[in-house]
Amino acid sequence: MKDKELSVSDLARVTDMNPGTISGFVNGNRKLSVYQLDRFTDAMGHPVGYYYDWYISEYLVDTEPNWRRMSPFLENCAKLNKLDCIRKVVDMLLDKLGYAIPLFELAEHFFEERLYEAAAILYENVALTEKKQYSERLSICHYRLFLTRQGEDQQKNYEAAIQFECYVDRLDEANQLDALKALVNTYRSLRKWDKADKFAKVLGYKAEVQHKFSKNNNVDRDENNKRSFYPAFVYWAFAHLIQAEVCDAKKDYAMGFKHIQLYADLSWVQETDETTVKWKNQFKEWAGANTFVNRILAGEVSVLPDYVSYFSERKDEILPALDIIIEAANQYNINVDEVLQKFDSEITSYMEQQVNEGRYSQRFINGRFIHFSKELSVYYLTKGRFTDGFKFLLSCLEKSTLINNKSYIIKIVKLFEEYGKHASSEINEAYKNLIKEVDEDEE
Repeated sequence: MKDKELSVSDLARVTDMNPGTISGFVNGNRKLSVYQLDRFTDAMGHPVGYYYDWYISEYLVDTEPNWRRMSPFLENCAKLNKLDCIRKVVDMLLDKLGYAIPLFELAEHFFEERLYEAAAILYENVALTEKKQYSERLSICHYRLFLTRQGEDQQKNYEAAIQFECYVDRLDEANQLDALKALVNTYRSLRKWDKADKFAKVLGYKAEVQHKFSKNNNVDRDENNKRSFYPAFVYWAFAHLIQAEVCDAKKDYAMGFKHIQLYADLSWVQETDETTVKWKNQFKEWAGANTFVNRILAGEVSVLPDYVSYFSERKDEILPALDIIIEAANQYNINVDEVLQKFDSEITSYMEQQVNEGRYSQRFINGRFIHFSKELSVYYLTKGRFTDGFKFLLSCLEKSTLINNKSYIIKIVKLFEEYGKHASSEINEAYKNLIKEVDEDEE
């Protein structure tokens, strides 16, 4: 007020508040709400949140916690991404008994509003105060933390998945299937096939149990009880889709095909509602596409023209399909130059943009990108087309470094050691610069 040379009357006028109320704040006889603080901040010509650190030290630290005052303050901090302020207030609240439950409920609200960083702070602190190791609240905290920690850094994604594993079985049945599906998808995107297979099997078993229970007890998904996001049979079919993918990755193509046949035929699902019909048709379509994949990876080159025709009209399937084709080409020494030439513009566009425009998650796209660029590098280098080979090698190394995928960094280093003698001085310089970035990240 002094800096702006404002009197109590002046401030009351610009904030549209009662002069007596203003006087009470100035004299310390009234408590200031965050809503009133924001009005003062605006009157002083500052952005919202400008005085929040001051508000904590002057109004919150030495007073008995008041949830009615702190809850809206925390919500404003979350919306403004003032995470340090949230940490200070949460530390104050958790020193007092009885605030774990309202903080957990607020964390759930933040999570629903996609204020994930703010929610994570609350979940982390509530989890630390939880005494019962098998409590549902503790399990949900770790489930939400696992979800909020999924990002571009693949090493952190892996660490988050490992930390969450032991809490899956402690969730209620409504959350278990979704949690297992998320866990499987993380390991799938990281190409951690043993882990993906392990939890896909658990997912399939639990989904089958829940489907039979729902059917035998006539449980309606529209009831007000807790339900998983999808019908139980969807998780069962997804589990077999993943197990088929795992088998293909491990070159057990016969077993992979058996899993494909299982989720292709969902005639045993008798419901006829719109959601059920949609998912049955979707899995049938995926089974058709993945049958092509299975046969190509098994070395059946004769199906390649039909597969190319299939995915040519499906934009979001082009990269995954080319990835499969180039992997098979390297494995069986197949010439696929004609296919690569046909999709040259799509490959160039994707290498430059790496944008997720389809049904796949960005994590999955990132995993596909580094696998595809590495396989392309191998394809061209083994053919002596070094300019193209090193272009994709460097692209893979750059992206692997960016998303912190250590296993692919090692693969690329080994590949360069094998073919580096054919690299130009410019390629050598670019490679050294990227390796320098890797070393700096490790420090």
